[in-house]
Amino acid sequence: MIQAEISVYPIATRTTSASFYIAKAIESIQNTENLRYEINSMGTVLESDSIDVIYKASKTMMETVHNLGIDRVEVIIKIDSRRDKHVKMEEKIESIKKHLS
Repeated sequence: MIQAEISVYPIATRTTSASFYIAKAIESIQNTENLRYEINSMGTVLESDSIDVIYKASKTMMETVHNLGIDRVEVIIKIDSRRDKHVKMEEKIESIKKHLS
């Protein structure tokens, strides 16, 4: 299972808010086959069995922001690829919570 956290930053917009662009980027991947995602306050977690799906979704998100008239987009991707067991993003969070006081 592969999880990747992606953060998309449109640069040189008319406002300091990026939420419109991020929402459109997320909309662009909503129907991607073999992809789950979860948004959080600092990025979006993508989940798939295929790194190619993760790469395709990342490219789609970036291109969507460019197509909204943004000439420069910064994208940060952090990837966790695990082959020893099949762990979904929710299970990773539950594992951490077990150790919290």
